[in-house]
Amino acid sequence: MIVPMKKVSLIIMGDKKSETLKKLRRLGILHIESVEGSGKKLEELKERAALLESALFSISEKKNKKIKQENISAEKAVYVSNEIVALENEKKLCSAEKVSLAAELDRLSGWGELDPEKLCSLAEKGIDISLYEMPVKEYENLGESVKTLSIQKTKASVKFLLIRSGAEGENEAVDLLKAYRFEMPSASTAEIKQKTESLNNRINEIDEKISSYAGCADSIKKAISLCEKEIEFEIYATGMANESLSADGKSVAYFTGYVEEENLAQLKKTAKENSWGLLAEEPTEEDNVPTKLKNNKFVSLIYPLTDFLGTVPGYFEYDISGWFLGFILVFFGIIFGDGGYGIFITAVTGILIAKSLVSKKKVPPAFLLIGLFGLSTILWGTLTCTWFGLSPEQLPEWLQKLSVPVISNVYADRIWYPPWTNGEYGLTTAQNLQIFCFSLALIQLTVAHIKVAARNRKSIKILGDIGSIMQLIGIFYVVLSFVVNAEVFSFGLVLGGIPVGTAALVLVIAGFVMSFVFSNYEGNIIKSILESLKNIVSVLLGVVNVFSDIVSYIRLWAVGLAGAAISATVNELAGPLFGNFMFMIIAIVLLVFGHGLNMILNVLSVIVHGIRLNTLEFSSHLDMSWSGHKFKPFEEQIEN
Repeated sequence: MIVPMKKVSLIIMGDKKSETLKKLRRLGILHIESVEGSGKKLEELKERAALLESALFSISEKKNKKIKQENISAEKAVYVSNEIVALENEKKLCSAEKVSLAAELDRLSGWGELDPEKLCSLAEKGIDISLYEMPVKEYENLGESVKTLSIQKTKASVKFLLIRSGAEGENEAVDLLKAYRFEMPSASTAEIKQKTESLNNRINEIDEKISSYAGCADSIKKAISLCEKEIEFEIYATGMANESLSADGKSVAYFTGYVEEENLAQLKKTAKENSWGLLAEEPTEEDNVPTKLKNNKFVSLIYPLTDFLGTVPGYFEYDISGWFLGFILVFFGIIFGDGGYGIFITAVTGILIAKSLVSKKKVPPAFLLIGLFGLSTILWGTLTCTWFGLSPEQLPEWLQKLSVPVISNVYADRIWYPPWTNGEYGLTTAQNLQIFCFSLALIQLTVAHIKVAARNRKSIKILGDIGSIMQLIGIFYVVLSFVVNAEVFSFGLVLGGIPVGTAALVLVIAGFVMSFVFSNYEGNIIKSILESLKNIVSVLLGVVNVFSDIVSYIRLWAVGLAGAAISATVNELAGPLFGNFMFMIIAIVLLVFGHGLNMILNVLSVIVHGIRLNTLEFSSHLDMSWSGHKFKPFEEQIEN
């Protein structure tokens, strides 16, 4: 459930801001509405936090379990962080210079050991030597007036020395060579290499020095948490609205926030004790109310997944945590599909849970959730007789008997004849699985519309919701006819005297009319109809969307089928190798790699497809936008 909230406004004396915030932080029950703070102190705190974060990032890669953590003060953590950041900056400069020197050495390659000082010394003695690099053909066309010494010659170019002798026509020739003159280095090749080595040594020294601070990582984390709390405090303190009361400088400050309904009495008591002005009222849809979810331990297992996705229902939306958990377990089992994979997942999580219990640590909810995913996969693998990508013939007979025939791989080639077809038209096992997926769609989307109808139970608007359910049921049959089998699910089908196909079309039409008339009802039917007419294109597309939403659930079967095909292919590739002892290791590596990769792809498929069905198709029928944000009370607690 979504915990009921009260919107509160607090009025305090302007000179009591800090005192009030300290008391509220100790109280730890009020979610203060976001405000924009400012000021020199706030900027300094943000800079400090950035410094600490940067330092922590630098040493995080160097931290390991063998390094003993030091317990240092927050002030010392800031000092250490300054040292680390300074070292990192120096390292960046060294690395940049190293890259520059490497580029210079690459430029000088082919010239041998160059020393600009020696060339300058020769120039002082009247021997003027210049360096050039030019195409071979142009070099061969140089006249005798130019005296050169070839250093390196390739098919494309020539590196050479030009020695000025003062011969006739030499100056004119040299002027023509300006474009090919090689720029002399600022230092000799040997000096550049020596400097590069010095830089490498310094970089190694810096890395060692930074590594020596790895034991301060936990203390820096604590300093960051403390700094974030100070930033939060300063934002609220400087962001409060102020109103002057008189010319003598007295003023009042005020802000709004949200408190759980059950904690309102405690806040009122504190306000009375401190002479705060407090106004409590029911939040409206215009308010940016935070959301806090409260469910039993089992349903709460879905929270690690929703936290990972960052999905939070709006305060005035629905808490679908229980439905989300139930359906994602089913979707996960179908997408992974293979009971063998389920055994692996369950075994790994079982080991992790046992390890936590032995070390007397709290078992992370994520472990329990993944364990449920594993059990779900085992169940689906049992129902369909899918184990490690093996064919049914390769599995024990008792495993085959545990499966449900109409969806089991054991009977993949069999045709199933529904009673009403009299043996004329039948369904394949694949089509039965498609029907199962579409049935899941019908169940999940019907649940969505029932929840909406329950909210509108005191309004005529509920007739529009009932109309949506009627459309859903009718279109479900249309999908079975269009997608699965038009002969088995024909529109002329009559069962027990009931024209099923006709009834489905009647449900679609009647449901559309009811939804058209009542879905926008706000006290006036005429206005509701006019609103639907105004959005007639969207209303008509809504019928198409229902069809596409149901059909989209076929992705569960398709993705599961693809995963099974990959598993079988891996087995086929590895199988022949087991006939030779020499290739057995390769076969095992191939199996581990192939099935491991398939499991990774399945995880991605669950995220892309399984979660999508909950957060898009299901949610759209609930008119949910997941626009909420978490309830975060202003409190003193700092994470360890």
